[in-house]
Amino acid sequence: MNRTTTGDGDGLRRVTGWLLVIGTVTFAMAATVLSSTFDWPDILREPPQVVLPAFVAGGTSLVWTWFAVAWTYGILLVPILLLPAALGRSDDPVLRAATFVGAASVLLSLVGFLRWVFVVPALADSYAAGDPTTQAAVAAAWMAQHQFGGALLGEHLGQLLAIGWSITVSVLILRTGMLARWVGWAGLVASVLYLFNQGDILATAVPGFPVFDLAGFIGSSLWAIWVIALGVAVLRAPLRRPTSNPAVGRMTAAAPDPSHPRS
Repeated sequence: MNRTTTGDGDGLRRVTGWLLVIGTVTFAMAATVLSSTFDWPDILREPPQVVLPAFVAGGTSLVWTWFAVAWTYGILLVPILLLPAALGRSDDPVLRAATFVGAASVLLSLVGFLRWVFVVPALADSYAAGDPTTQAAVAAAWMAQHQFGGALLGEHLGQLLAIGWSITVSVLILRTGMLARWVGWAGLVASVLYLFNQGDILATAVPGFPVFDLAGFIGSSLWAIWVIALGVAVLRAPLRRPTSNPAVGRMTAAAPDPSHPRS
């Protein structure tokens, strides 16, 4: 019975850790392709007169690139949901709340990414084929969906909730020792730097709002590296099996587990 429980727990931990790594790496690859072919993310701050013709010029391959960007990021939804159980802390109310926050952040980001697949193509085609009056109307429609689906849902709320998740997980790591402490400190640093990117987003609605130009690149890059590090730490973490008997729990905690050496 114990052998089965251990095997199931190890399997869940491996799935969670590998999905954190795979989701982040594949998203980075897709985002790199998007950056090289569509000047993302800088093009997000360009007017529709620049963005829509560039989107049309990208053709079907650009739409599929956006599709890949969306769903490689969407992979992270699964390990975020599995993380409490993988760490043997399913009953931790703080981690459970953070899990809902993290899952919501992925869903909001998916909305922001997938509008380039389901909303923008029709607008771009109408803009390219329209007369000046039609182009003006399409430009207004573009800005409305761009600010709502992109700046508000995908960037502002999606990023804020992702940062809230990573900060909470990092603090729990430092307070409980469930993973190596350096993972917690790295998560806090990456999250705070990533938070500064909100200035660039708020500046789209509040002209003159202070912007830290490199916050988006540095913050998002460090945050992605931290997610990979979190995945590796989960893969190397010793399995913790909950028990209903406090005495047994204390004995289990005191006895070293030779199959999971600490690093």
